Amino acid sequence: MDNKLDVITNLFEDTSIRSVWDSTKEDYYFSVVDVIGALTESTRPRKYWSDLKIQLKKEGSELSEKIGQLKLKAQDGKYYNTDVLDTKGIFRLVESIPSPKAEPFKVWLANLGSERVDEVFDPEIAISRAILYYKNKGYDDNWIKMRLTGIVDRFKLTDAWKASGINKPFEYGILTNEIYKSWSGMSASEYKTFKGIRKESLRDNMTDVEVALTDLGEIATRELVREHKPFGLAENKEMARRGGNIAKGAKENLERELGRSVLSSNNALNYRYLDENLLEVSDTNE
Repeated sequence: MDNKLDVITNLFEDTSIRSVWDSTKEDYYFSVVDVIGALTESTRPRKYWSDLKIQLKKEGSELSEKIGQLKLKAQDGKYYNTDVLDTKGIFRLVESIPSPKAEPFKVWLANLGSERVDEVFDPEIAISRAILYYKNKGYDDNWIKMRLTGIVDRFKLTDAWKASGINKPFEYGILTNEIYKSWSGMSASEYKTFKGIRKESLRDNMTDVEVALTDLGEIATRELVREHKPFGLAENKEMARRGGNIAKGAKENLERELGRSVLSSNNALNYRYLDENLLEVSDTNE
């Protein structure tokens, strides 16, 4: 992807909308399917979009000519060509979708572009918004500080992996899973199942202890990579296993002292999954 395009996941009412920021045009490209999912809450947004696209073409809508495609990461971790529209196109799309969320979505959309431009000149705005998001979700200050530090440490680890010949998305996933499996006994997908989550961020649903152990495993792996200078997937996988084992040792020591497991099946969601749909649970704060 062009280095002027920045892949982002924006949130509208806690719904993830895959987005790409074009710093040259100073505009977003949004995944059409994600926007439709946010507006309609359809269990089959792809089918909804397929039918709507046919209807728009029959009507001779100019919108059908504005549709582009970019490779975006899907829930399975792979990248697929995805229909996208710029901000103006999404505004037009919203007009074609009957939804009670149409107006609040337009307001959100209008604010989003200006916020992103402001962030280019003052990155602290983005950081502040992330902190506010976590605070509104009920996370305490210590957890937020640990989470943000972990994000920085994660970048340091991926930089170390890149220098060791790792450059494909699936390789990062394999190595990350090796760290998870070594210290927790579960892969990332198994850990998500354990916590009852799907596409949500695993770390955002961890306790502070689980976050700390994950960070320790990654920091240890980073230092091992820097020290032993492995190259390629096989050698880095061994470093990831050893780094995860260091976190496993800390986990087992703490569990012996506590007399219980530090792995928690709890999550931070205010809803739970029921088959393919979301079953909303009322917020106790409302």
